[in-house]
Amino acid sequence: MNQLEALKRHTIVVADTGDFLQMAQYQPRDATTNPSLILKSVLKADYAPLLDDVLARHRGRPLDELVDRLLVRFGCEILRIVPGRVSTEVDARLSFDTAATVARARRLIALYEAEGVPRARVLIKIAATWEGIRAAELLEREGIHTNLTLLFAFCQAVACADAGVRLISPFVGRIYDWHKARAGTQWDEAAMAGPNDPGVQSVTRIWTYYKRHGIATEVMGASFRNTGQILALSGCDLLTISPELLGQLAATPGDAPPRLTLDAAARADLPEQHYRSGDEAAFRHALNEDAMATEKLAEGIRLFCADAHRLDALLQGR
Repeated sequence: MNQLEALKRHTIVVADTGDFLQMAQYQPRDATTNPSLILKSVLKADYAPLLDDVLARHRGRPLDELVDRLLVRFGCEILRIVPGRVSTEVDARLSFDTAATVARARRLIALYEAEGVPRARVLIKIAATWEGIRAAELLEREGIHTNLTLLFAFCQAVACADAGVRLISPFVGRIYDWHKARAGTQWDEAAMAGPNDPGVQSVTRIWTYYKRHGIATEVMGASFRNTGQILALSGCDLLTISPELLGQLAATPGDAPPRLTLDAAARADLPEQHYRSGDEAAFRHALNEDAMATEKLAEGIRLFCADAHRLDALLQGR
């Protein structure tokens, strides 16, 4: 047995890629995409016919609609491979606009449904800003399920739970990156590995809090830098993993015993908290108090926006 097979005994494995030709070999249940992953895939020769087909069928349509149709085309191809769900992201440039995020999400779902894909198989990815969480709350009431991404702070996770979000994607690797850069030469890689990794600790706390208080929102650890981080979160609801790390797990014999357990969660001393729709000031204060989360959220949105501009330019150039 290899580590990937062992991990699947305790955690739902999700492929974090737009490269659907590559993901099939790892047999994930779900898949996640984002603008950066789609851009990376669409630049490959294997996917040029797909891009050309979208442009040929919908030439003359507004640019933002062409982008959404391309995202949905990738999503539909992915859903031919995975038995579960695909996550498709709303343009990150709308991260601070609740109404625009809701409108874009509705259009993505309508495009999927026009292709015969039921909304139950799609998660709309939205940045976990205050505005994004409020958009997700509205969408969930309509039966459009959401995946709140760029989640770094505990307050973001609490607010998502209060909003009835279906799934959150707390990041591991980017938290690790921030703390490692902050420590500089004082960073001890061996001492900060596994359960001591700050990104692993963040996801563990969120998952434990959710289970301790019976919160139905699914937790999907994301943004991994190495397999040690993944194995340290065995037992998490879901983990979304790049093809490179999936390959490493599949090539490594061994077990992946659960590190997150319901018994431990039941004993955890994590008092209940809330950040509901009327608690905007308290939420913003809590987020501001977390320097790492504030910086990484802003950086993540900027990076996704930059890749969205590159994807726009690619479509315009064709």
